[in-house]
Amino acid sequence: MRVDEFDFDLPNDNIALRPASPRDSARMLVVMPNGEQLLQDSGVKDLASYLEPGDALVFNDTKVIPAQLLGFRERDGVIAKVGVTLHQRAGADGWRAFVRPAKKLKVGDTVKFCFSAEELESAYLSARVEEKSEAGDILFRFNLTANELDTAIAEVGHIPLPPYIASKRAEDEQDRSDYQTMYAKHKGAVAAPTAGLHFTDALFQSLEERGVEKHFVTLHVGAGTFLPVKVDNTDDHQMHDEWGEISAQTAEKLNAVKARGNKVVCVGTTSLRILESATRDDGVIQAISDSTDIFITPGYRFRAVDALMTNFHLPKSTLFMLVSAFSGLDEMRQAYEHAIQTNYRFYSYGDSSLLFPKGMPSQ
Repeated sequence: MRVDEFDFDLPNDNIALRPASPRDSARMLVVMPNGEQLLQDSGVKDLASYLEPGDALVFNDTKVIPAQLLGFRERDGVIAKVGVTLHQRAGADGWRAFVRPAKKLKVGDTVKFCFSAEELESAYLSARVEEKSEAGDILFRFNLTANELDTAIAEVGHIPLPPYIASKRAEDEQDRSDYQTMYAKHKGAVAAPTAGLHFTDALFQSLEERGVEKHFVTLHVGAGTFLPVKVDNTDDHQMHDEWGEISAQTAEKLNAVKARGNKVVCVGTTSLRILESATRDDGVIQAISDSTDIFITPGYRFRAVDALMTNFHLPKSTLFMLVSAFSGLDEMRQAYEHAIQTNYRFYSYGDSSLLFPKGMPSQ
């Protein structure tokens, strides 16, 4: 499909720069392609009313790390400054990263990381450029490993706010809590699974009272999620790998949900992507501990997921392609036009939507 088919105009005023407070006070647009009414304006607090006892919500429990680093390369007495965004772990002492400007680095260069050039002499975190890939990222080997490396990155790194927020304001201490789900557990993401940012203890309680199950999977969201689609046709786009895991116990419980006729509802496109990556053609969900580069566009046959809770995504993005595959391109165009006209807040800190699939019963 042509990428232009997924384009739309979004006014800057619709881009949220801070989350709703409290988190579950955000609005939620319900999209039911097979219902009598396609669009319903609702709120995140009402999520339980759209689910049945025995349904299951699937959350991504990845934890965002401060993966935005300021680096300095010294060569022949000349110091060059580079911005580094870590996006995929590569062993105990390695990370793949996007670098700007990447042309300032060569294989074999050493980069030191600190907050400013004045701190360069005392910088204790450094890395060697081991590889520059055709995909545009760089493989770094650090001077520290495992937990020591994680601690050092946390001390000198910044929360990697999405470009559409970072271009309008600087990251601050509030983002360290705002840009993290309440159930974040496994460190490794460089972008938050933002659909989960809406959840609170009170919302969890209402879901429990409704008899809705909660299950957790892991997908370490990479910075590739922010990369624009630069090709004209979706067939030519290459997704970056992201590592994910579903335990055998979780797979068994989700298969039981489906076997009794209840819905598996993914909270966020990241939990959906790892779940679909782990599901056989016959609909059986399997355990997985591996990387995935699954790219979902219209025409994809969903095997595991019966509903999706997700925020509003960028035009021409892989995520808008995914939701269009799930609920229909025409239907999602209508939904986004309605959301813009009625002042829903978009992107990572924005409002939510609850999507049901086109071509299948929505209740």
